[in-house]
Amino acid sequence: METDEADDRPMRIAMVAPPWCEVPPAGYGGLEQVLAYLVDALVDRGHDVTLFGAGERSTTKARFVSTGPIQYDHMNWALPELDHVARINEMLDRGRFDVVHDHTNVGPLTAALRRAPTVVTVHNLPRGQLASYLSRLDRRVALVAISYAQRRLAPHLPWSAVVHHGIPVPGTSRSAPGDGPALWLARFCADKAPELAIEACRAAGVPLVLAGKCQEPGEQRYLAEVVRPMLHDGVELVVNAERKVTADLTARARALILPLRWEEPFGMVLIEAMAAGTPVVALRRGAVPEVVVDGVTGFVRDDPGALAQALGRIGEIDPQACVAHVRERFSPAQMARGYEHVYRWARRRVAPIDPLAPLDPRAALGAPLFDPAVLAVTGPSPASRPARPTSPA
Repeated sequence: METDEADDRPMRIAMVAPPWCEVPPAGYGGLEQVLAYLVDALVDRGHDVTLFGAGERSTTKARFVSTGPIQYDHMNWALPELDHVARINEMLDRGRFDVVHDHTNVGPLTAALRRAPTVVTVHNLPRGQLASYLSRLDRRVALVAISYAQRRLAPHLPWSAVVHHGIPVPGTSRSAPGDGPALWLARFCADKAPELAIEACRAAGVPLVLAGKCQEPGEQRYLAEVVRPMLHDGVELVVNAERKVTADLTARARALILPLRWEEPFGMVLIEAMAAGTPVVALRRGAVPEVVVDGVTGFVRDDPGALAQALGRIGEIDPQACVAHVRERFSPAQMARGYEHVYRWARRRVAPIDPLAPLDPRAALGAPLFDPAVLAVTGPSPASRPARPTSPA
């Protein structure tokens, strides 16, 4: 992906958040927290950002437009998100934007109908149905991976770039290793393996705080059937804590332990811990070795049996090295610069949409799904669509 870096004019950016949580979130919501940091960084860099989301408020620096109440109790249901995106698209059509940055699941499917090019950040594993869906999006959509590990899982997708998440470093952080309990912070599910954290901490003789999200039925079953039978006096359980509580737990922990069983696309909790000066002990899955520097900001191991030994060596890690790593590699400003690069590239490769030009939807979708005599949509002619990049950036 090549861009003209001389084109540094401020852009009018439409940031589209899912309807499940406010931005930033009060509790669980890693995606929404990333959005808050990104929006503020883009505004700080002079861009005009409008944040489209749900809920009554947003404390970001962007102009906020809500489509209605948050839909947390209906998370990942199709109809609430469809309605949310339909309302946003109406407002996008009335407004003037240079680029749309979409973080919803269904929004990218409507990219062909938008006047401005759409950039899509893929926040989950691009496998199975998700990979199939992404491969069938309009060719003007610019797909962004959040790690090289995530991108490698689906090399066939037309990726435009890799942009790591970024977070601000707190004003104060500890200078000496902590002596508090280890912390596991994630969703209660097999992918995040809280039971492996219990076993590793028991073997190392280290107390543990399990702080996790447990609101969906599957999470509740996992906590009740797998985790609770393993609890003992050395384990403290914290369920559905607000973000302020989890931030305090992270700052006091001697280490974050994350014995992942899945290919973690990025792992916001990893950089949140290191930004607080808390080293990480984790298994080598997904983006972990891309984010954590083994022996410098924590320990990355291949086998769960090696986690206890790594916990015993956590005092060797300099907390300030953890903080410096996040400041240098994962700042909000770096994240914003990465997306600016993608936005400008997307704008140049996509001609402005003429809303009156007819479009055969079969050509837009790459398959004869509709009869154009029955269903009419608008957008650019098939000939004006740019081809997929021959190689990812």
